[in-house]
Amino acid sequence: MTVLGQLPIEREKELDHKALRVFLKALDIAGGPRKLFEYRHLTWLPSLMEAAYVIVLSRDRLRLQSEIARELGLTPATVRNILGADEHRVLEHLRAERAGQNQAEEPVKTHIAGGLAKLAYEEIAAGHENIAFLVGILRDYLGDNVHCSWPLEILSRLQEVEFPAEKEMLTERLGDLHIDGQPVRELLEHLSFPLSSPATLLRELAQQKQQQQSTKTS
Repeated sequence: MTVLGQLPIEREKELDHKALRVFLKALDIAGGPRKLFEYRHLTWLPSLMEAAYVIVLSRDRLRLQSEIARELGLTPATVRNILGADEHRVLEHLRAERAGQNQAEEPVKTHIAGGLAKLAYEEIAAGHENIAFLVGILRDYLGDNVHCSWPLEILSRLQEVEFPAEKEMLTERLGDLHIDGQPVRELLEHLSFPLSSPATLLRELAQQKQQQQSTKTS
């Protein structure tokens, strides 16, 4: 008997989405893109994206260092430095910069990126994504594209909501919304609670919306 799992393309999309969330949360922890520009740290960005993928592959996919290095085209030393980064040291480094304190020796980019990606992953796992920051990114990306803007409206209303979240809280915040003509209140009735994060909520709503649309057309 053959057991079918996720299609490869779906697993790749899932990996990309999680890595992007870690990358954006890491940017948020670092103070946002403007802070990186102020401190002349724009060169961190490629390292930060690499670190996001390394952390997700290590923790979600349980890949070995050698496998991660091969898949991402990185050196084993780079992967090892990212996974071995001390996130507490990175936080101290960022606090010192914000306080205007000069440091005699700056940690290498991969160490900082690895520490930020670790912190970001842990914050997301705890349901502490910065909704306002994500809304800003989505607003810049979506513009006036109404067809794609329902996630933006939902995220806007989720500010200050703590995750994992129960149905009652989400119904109170989102119950009057519609997604392509379908009441969010009705879609929520078919989800399993609690929901671990805003991203999980958006994914579940999109899947439920698609299922109901398929049922109506079949």
